[in-house]
Amino acid sequence: MNKLLKRTLNILSPILLGAFILYWVYQDFNFAQAEDVLLHDTDWGWMLFSLFFGVMSHVLRGWRWKQTLQPLGVKPKTSNCVDAIFLSYAANLALPRVGEVSRCGVLLRYDKVPFAQSLGTVVTERLIDTICILLITGITFLTQTPVFLKFFQETGTKIPSLIHLLTSPWFYVTLFSVTGVIILIYYLLKLFSVFERMKGVAQNIWQGITSLRQVRSLPLFLFYTLLIWVCYFYHFYLTFFCFSFTAHLSFLAGLVMFVGGTFAVIVPTPNGAGPWHFAVITMMMLYGVNDDDASTFALIVHGVQTLLVIVLGVWGWLHLGIANRKTPCERSSWDGPQSRFHNNAS
Repeated sequence: MNKLLKRTLNILSPILLGAFILYWVYQDFNFAQAEDVLLHDTDWGWMLFSLFFGVMSHVLRGWRWKQTLQPLGVKPKTSNCVDAIFLSYAANLALPRVGEVSRCGVLLRYDKVPFAQSLGTVVTERLIDTICILLITGITFLTQTPVFLKFFQETGTKIPSLIHLLTSPWFYVTLFSVTGVIILIYYLLKLFSVFERMKGVAQNIWQGITSLRQVRSLPLFLFYTLLIWVCYFYHFYLTFFCFSFTAHLSFLAGLVMFVGGTFAVIVPTPNGAGPWHFAVITMMMLYGVNDDDASTFALIVHGVQTLLVIVLGVWGWLHLGIANRKTPCERSSWDGPQSRFHNNAS
């Protein structure tokens, strides 16, 4: 019963956390305005262009993942790596961070890639991505320091009065977000400790982590990494041009909001729902966009991008089955020993 309760809480907690933050952000919002903008004031040409970069970020991540797996002596299909990425992001909608595990399971099933080793390469990827976002954040902070400082002040991070702090709804949003991150880190450490107790698993994970040292083309790996983050950025930035009230925002403004949104997605909610809206809306208001327009932007863009994740997840699931279907020749060779056995028996 305790295990069932824990599993239920693990599934419901991220959803409830995201729902709570979304409630605080949109409790006084006029949703009819968002519907009107969606139907009459959205440039879908720009939106489709931005979605192209969203798809390519996943494809490039799949190509890069195959690179890190090759030094381990395994040769998964390129399409399987990409489809596994599609599925992993869709799985994260149901249970945040489970996607990292699920994509390793996909390659175990279809390409017989050892689970622990592929998990090690995922850890490597996350370390590389962390370095990238820290570099992007550092550069952005240096160029837009006043904006970040104002953001911290507006969100209750720097408030002279304790009473003002405790009566600010944004303080509780931030508090719940930080709590969610702490809980996520706790469960990840707990999961890793379980792996360490399993015979040979820790060693295989470490082998996967160190696979980066033996990739065939390090410049290509770095090029993929650069393109992944360029695609992430343009997947977000190009959505500015979808709406008349955000089309004037600058490249640097997009970079600031991209950094804020990236850190917000770390909070374990489905696709960053809630914390991402909070960060983007608050930062957008610092650049002169009014509250209603900023809220509309966040609601529509996040909704469309989440829909893309779902569509790609469904595509990945269907394509895996089709691309790995055995040909008649493969089935006959598989059935050969069995047919010979029957012939001998007769």
